[in-house]
Amino acid sequence: MPNLEIITIGTELLLGEITDTNSTYIARTLRDHGIDIFRITTIGDNSNRIARAIREALSRAEIIITTGGLGPTIDDPTRQAVADATFSKLVFHSELWDEIITHFKDSGRIPTENNRRQAYIPHGAIPIENPVGTAPCFIVENGNSCVVSLPGVPSEMIFLLHNAVIPYLKNKFQLQTRIIKATVLHTASIGESVIDEKISDLEQLSNPTVGLLAHPGQVDIRVTVKAESEFEAQELIKPLVKEIRARLGEHVYGQDEDTLESIIGQDINQQNLTICVGEFGYEKSLINRLKMGHPDNFTGIIIEKQPEDANELALNLNKKLKSTQFDVLFGTALIKTPKIACISYYQDHHHNNKNVRIYGGPEDNALLWAQNTCLDFLRHQLTLRDMK
Repeated sequence: MPNLEIITIGTELLLGEITDTNSTYIARTLRDHGIDIFRITTIGDNSNRIARAIREALSRAEIIITTGGLGPTIDDPTRQAVADATFSKLVFHSELWDEIITHFKDSGRIPTENNRRQAYIPHGAIPIENPVGTAPCFIVENGNSCVVSLPGVPSEMIFLLHNAVIPYLKNKFQLQTRIIKATVLHTASIGESVIDEKISDLEQLSNPTVGLLAHPGQVDIRVTVKAESEFEAQELIKPLVKEIRARLGEHVYGQDEDTLESIIGQDINQQNLTICVGEFGYEKSLINRLKMGHPDNFTGIIIEKQPEDANELALNLNKKLKSTQFDVLFGTALIKTPKIACISYYQDHHHNNKNVRIYGGPEDNALLWAQNTCLDFLRHQLTLRDMK
């Protein structure tokens, strides 16, 4: 199985003026053809640095794909950089120049002299005709490896990747299309480090692979597998997902498209509950998320006065709704000073009030963290009710 490194070229990428979407597309496309992605590098418009990056990549990978830097101007250095990296010289190709002229003519334009630079490619390179743009592309074979240079314009890159590069790679490396399938388990109310302690041995597997991705108040566990068929992929994933669920227990609330609000909505509907949720300090974000879970009998209200703690929150919520019949009352207040989230749950004669100290991460993530923490608290209470 060949390895791939991608080098995106352009000072505008380094400066953050545009977003690199090419490397993402190439990686996602070629992984499905059994190619391992080793590294993605971004280099500014500097021929020496690009050449050095290509030489280093050739020492590690069989396939190097560059994007960008194939235009007609002085600051389009990819052609020269590839020539330097593979110890060759640029050679003029009259047929490429004819293609450039024809492309300009078809669009009612006349090429300038600097467009002629685009007809120079490294000696011995395999030209790639570009019917959707003015920049000819090329492949330089270097022993058992190759350097493929594609344009930076995404639409041109995508067309050439599918119509020229993939057929070339399939032939050169005898690629077999493989399925790469991933499933994601969602957890809440458990930290990334705790999860790592519980499943660290699984994270060392090579196929399937297990990786963690932390969000405010939630951690995702991605299980990815390479297989020859959909059936084989499922058979490899199933036992690993079962093992992770067994180790993490109730902290796993869903999988793939599940969200906390969708799981809560299902619980409310399955138990045929009427529920009222009051919030303070969330700017209706918590109510709006719960509505997205599509509970049938749901009422959301805004609490106007800030409570001191969860007990006062519970009292205020009960007074406000004492003349209204709901199966479940749930309230939460996000208080910035001190930094706590007050949570109150009332159902029949069951009360559960809790003050949770807001985590010490970035301030911008506090709202999302509080939302996820409170929603997971509600999920647990509904689950306990369903078990009675």
